Amino acid sequence: MLANSNLVSLAFAGSIGMTFVILACALPQYKLWWPFFVVLFYILCPIPTMIARRHTDGAGGSNSACMETAVFITMGFLVSSFALPIVLARAGVIFWGACYLTLAGNVIVYLTILGFFTIFDMDDSDYAMW
Repeated sequence: MLANSNLVSLAFAGSIGMTFVILACALPQYKLWWPFFVVLFYILCPIPTMIARRHTDGAGGSNSACMETAVFITMGFLVSSFALPIVLARAGVIFWGACYLTLAGNVIVYLTILGFFTIFDMDDSDYAMW
């Protein structure tokens, strides 16, 4: 029951974050869909970590080179998703309001992704100790 309420809360938070990103693109004063490219980073961000978790051994594999490389690539995606709207706004491609809405959406979506991995990784660790 607790997992269902957590999942609903995460889905709600993710939809709020995506609403900010869509508003940054679709409001009449902005009308440009360039900020929507951050969704590509949302999709790519958890992939290296999921692959590294699959390929690490169970005996203290948290500090392996594979996991550290995955974290490095994940941080590259994360920084790029925050840098893209700032660079677009500085170049005059999008308005600063669209940039701020995209950055707010980034914060909410990445906190949702972090919450997903934190909550559902915690469930696995409870079973792993037996």
